[in-house]
Amino acid sequence: MRTLDIAFVTETYPPEVNGVAMTVGRLVGGLRERGHRVSVVRPRQGRDDSDSEHELALSGLPLPGYPGLRFGLPAGRRLARHWLQRRPDFVHVVTEGPLGWSAVNTARRLGIPVTSGFHTNFDRYSAHYGVGWMRPAVAAYLRSLHRRTLATMVPTAALAGELAGSGIAGVRVVGRGVDTTLYDPARRSHALRSSWGASGQAPVCLYVGRLAPEKNLVLVRKTFKAIQAHHPAACMVWVGDGPSAKQLASEDREHHFAGLRLGEDLAAHYASADLFLFPSLTETYGNVVPEAMASGLPVLAFRSAAAAELIRDRVDGLAVSPGDENAYVAGALELALSMDGLAILGRSAREAMLPRNWACVVDSFEAVASEVLAR
Repeated sequence: MRTLDIAFVTETYPPEVNGVAMTVGRLVGGLRERGHRVSVVRPRQGRDDSDSEHELALSGLPLPGYPGLRFGLPAGRRLARHWLQRRPDFVHVVTEGPLGWSAVNTARRLGIPVTSGFHTNFDRYSAHYGVGWMRPAVAAYLRSLHRRTLATMVPTAALAGELAGSGIAGVRVVGRGVDTTLYDPARRSHALRSSWGASGQAPVCLYVGRLAPEKNLVLVRKTFKAIQAHHPAACMVWVGDGPSAKQLASEDREHHFAGLRLGEDLAAHYASADLFLFPSLTETYGNVVPEAMASGLPVLAFRSAAAAELIRDRVDGLAVSPGDENAYVAGALELALSMDGLAILGRSAREAMLPRNWACVVDSFEAVASEVLAR
């Protein structure tokens, strides 16, 4: 396709650590590698954060409950000046905060095509933070923004059907990729396993992600206790940080809390475990699922988001009915029957992820862009 001038508007971006920031970073990098001019509009991440040729850093405020993250403020006038100086072919709005809303409204006012991405089920988070009564209003807020864009890009077909059913037109599946060079079983570290006290006779269970109420971490603890009853030498390793970290560490002192890990260090933690426990019910995708599978780990999850799309039951993991905690625990005990069985499932998981590269995701993004611009 022809070279495009694309403006991404996002309230999270690398080096911030979360699934949305990682996904946007991969997309922006992939598009730039293909010769597209991609600019990024985002909240300022630090005091010394300044504008560059391809980035416009604007004012923002801390996001409640998410230390280190900020949401952008309305910036219609600034965006209008910026885009009048250099008009993009289209604007892609990643997040639905005040900055995202002002970007949608400004682009429409200037006659610039605008698309959006649906990355986070903020309406589902509300119940976990004591404001469940706000869920209908939050859902309506999200739908309103996406209805004002020409296309809404989502990671899975299931989410596309859900959003289309709620009255959002132009929903397109773009998907997600995984870096199979970084996430590789070859990074398994015997030294790391030894530091956990792991033996070859009992599994190391792993959770990677935000340590927060919306991730359903009580079920990880319950599941590991059941595994431990059958395998007293089993280990539980937690990678990540968040508001629940201190409480978890104080209540489960025999578990290993590795904190935030990045790059090859994170990849080694994945590859050095034996079973990945992912109990979340609030994901739109869940990048950690393909990362774990690419690292040679069988995954136990609820049948939703990435797990529903990627996991083949008893071939490379197990996906159980959403919310069925008894089935989740029973599934963990089934998977943990033998170390040899886990290794076989892990090899199948790795093979299944090899074709899922980020180049295919960039292809899909370009296809939606072409469709929108052709209109």
